[in-house]
Amino acid sequence: MTQTESGKLTHQGTEPAWESVQASPEFGELRRRLRVFVFPMTAFFISWYLLYVLVAAYASDFMAIKLVGNINVGLVFGLLQFVSTFIITGLYVRYAGNRLDPIADKIRHDIEGEDK
Repeated sequence: MTQTESGKLTHQGTEPAWESVQASPEFGELRRRLRVFVFPMTAFFISWYLLYVLVAAYASDFMAIKLVGNINVGLVFGLLQFVSTFIITGLYVRYAGNRLDPIADKIRHDIEGEDK
């Protein structure tokens, strides 16, 4: 697989040359866009989770404060971990659909060729 002057990846034989695909500007842009979302979101979630663990370990009196009936701060904090996971998943799905999938589709189209 080589890159033509117009930027399209072309076949050489039956197997694509994956090194050429990886070296293409489109693939570099795809990786950059993925990292722009994944690294900050991972740092946010790990920090959020560690905050929960540290507060549970060192501020047990705060976590034991009753809010409504038998529901305390610790329970709400723990359930918010699940909520944040679902929110992050939804954000990623939207981000991937808008910013990653179009580039990935173009790369796939260039690899497979116009006749497939």
